Amino acid sequence: MENKVMDALLSRRSCRSYTGEMPTSEELKAILNAGLYAPSGKNNQTSVTVCVTDKAVRDKLSCLNAEVLGRDGDPFYGAPAVIAVLGDSTCPLYVQDGSLVMQNLMLASYSLGLATCWINRAYEVFRSLEGKKIKQGWKIPEQYEGIAFCIVGHPSGAMDEAKPRRSGRIIFV
Repeated sequence: MENKVMDALLSRRSCRSYTGEMPTSEELKAILNAGLYAPSGKNNQTSVTVCVTDKAVRDKLSCLNAEVLGRDGDPFYGAPAVIAVLGDSTCPLYVQDGSLVMQNLMLASYSLGLATCWINRAYEVFRSLEGKKIKQGWKIPEQYEGIAFCIVGHPSGAMDEAKPRRSGRIIFV
């Protein structure tokens, strides 16, 4: 069965090595627009995305993320663009809603020939004192919590093939 959506769902992979070349503003706008169309509980549409292309801000977020990990290095793997997804914690499904935004961002990027990776620790980053200051500078209300970071860029090499799927994970009743 040939289907572009199914192909994207089955062939998209996470990337952990980037060329450093910035996606175009048109590509980033298209990706961010796709995030706006993610399903949300009761169609509340409360998730917020912040596209970071400023290297100093990107590097600051990377350092804060690495601090949470207790490591040195770049947890963003050299990706030039970082999309922070935040959700309104007063909404009961904010984590699920933000997660669906992340999926749309990753699939849209893949459809444009770009690579992504879901990076955790946005919750901890935006709860830190420095993270709260960054969020305030972006004029994002305090009740918004970090869901994840979607790193975006051009892959530095060929993407890995899918690993075999573990059996026993589908049950029909």
